Parts: sequence; C-alpha cells; structure tokens
Amino acid sequence: MPASRPADHDVAGDDVVIAAHNVTKRFGNTLALDDVSLEVRRSELLVLLGLSGSGKSTLLRCLNGLHPVTSGTVEVDGTRVDGASKAQLRALRRNVGFVFQHFNLVGRLSCLENVLIGGLGQLTFPRYGALTYPKRMRTEALAHLDRVGLADFAERRADTLSGGQQQRVAIARTLMQAPALLLADEPVASLDPENAGLVMDLLFRVCIEEKLTVVCTLHQVDLALGWAHRLVGLRNGRKVLDRPAVGLTRDEVMGIYQRVDPAVDSAPRSAVT
Repeated sequence: MPASRPADHDVAGDDVVIAAHNVTKRFGNTLALDDVSLEVRRSELLVLLGLSGSGKSTLLRCLNGLHPVTSGTVEVDGTRVDGASKAQLRALRRNVGFVFQHFNLVGRLSCLENVLIGGLGQLTFPRYGALTYPKRMRTEALAHLDRVGLADFAERRADTLSGGQQQRVAIARTLMQAPALLLADEPVASLDPENAGLVMDLLFRVCIEEKLTVVCTLHQVDLALGWAHRLVGLRNGRKVLDRPAVGLTRDEVMGIYQRVDPAVDSAPRSAVT
C-alpha cells in the first residue's frame, strides 16, 4: 500500500483533461461501449475496472483516437478527438502517453535509448544510437531513469531486465514525452504482487508530483482501492460505478463483476476489452 492514501493528495484544481460524453463504440454488430460519459481532472488517478470484454481497453483507445467513436464526443486536453484530422490526432498523441501490458520496449536497445525514443516527437528526423540525441535529451532521459530507480541500468539491454524493471523503463519512456495524460492498459497484469505494487506506487507518485492525469485499467481490485483517487466500473460496455476510492469497500467494488441483469447479460457480446 502507498505511504499515504490518495485522499491525502487532492487533485490539482478543477480543470478537466478528459471529457467524454455519451460515447458509443460498435465493431460491426458488436456493442463495445454503450453511452459512456466520463470526466477526469488534472492530477487525478482514475482506475477502470471490469471483466474482460467490459470495454475498458476500448475506452482507453477511444480517448487517444486509436478507435474512432461510433457516436458521442471525446475531448482530451482541449482537443476534440472525435472527428479530428490525422494531423490533429498526431499532435494529440504526442501529448498522451500510453503504457502497455507487455512493455513494448525494443529489447536489443539500451534502457537509455528506449527512454530517448519517447522524445522523438521533439525531433525532426529519426536518431540511431543514444549519442545521436542532443545532450539535453540524454540528460533528461537519465533523470527519468533515475526517477524510476533504474539509473544504474541505463546501458543495459532492455531484454535483460525483469518484467517489473521493463515496465518501469516503459514509464520513464512515457515521461520523456512530457504528456498531459497517461493511459495505462493493464500495466501490472504480467507482474508479481511486489512489482505490481512498485509500478502502481510509481504511477501514483507521478500523478501527484507531475500533476499528470492517469487513467489505468486493472483487474486487481485491491490495487485499485489502494492507489486510485477514483474508480469507474464497466460492465457489458456500460458504466455501472463511478465513485471516489476512499470510503468504497471491496464488496461494493466486486458488484461490478456480478451479472445483475440476466436479460441484458444474455445478449450476444464479443470479447472486446
């Protein structure tokens, strides 16, 4: 558990970073999101919970335009995502970090160069090798590795690290973007409990210290209760819970996973997550 509860750290102001209203997403005949509305403020750590197939990952990808919405509106950091041009989406994604379950590091490259890749949006052409990046960027990348406790591993190949270490490098790479929003899709699913706690604590500290908005999908209810400011539950593409984590019991959260409407739940759904 974190040293202090999220309730001890207020979100930084009332400015809204994410405003999604009445979002519906269909993949053919499959309804993945059903009229979901959500607002997330700056420096808020929000966790999405739900069964596989509930729409968590689909919602994340709608927020940065990887999945265009079927209907509804999505605004992220002042940019309307639905209907945005390709150039507008590229600009938005430079301001939105994404942490994946499987890290997506380049294994043969050093940890330092993997972090530097996060800053490519600042440059006009690709670079090959850490020394081809400007010195200021190398200094910044080392600082991010130090932030995640891996400064001594800067020259190590990424594929020689443990899973927990690789995920921390992936977070350092995302911080190199200097994003306003960080999306994390099951970032601890492949980690043991100790490393899962370290990664969630890191995301929480980044959220507070950098005033960075974090939206994270999880399956682990206890981790969500321990680190999130707020929990949102999805079931069959619908929002069924939206409450602050403080004061919320585990039993109340587990209600997300109960099939309380057999008539609806028996309708055909796909395994879109």
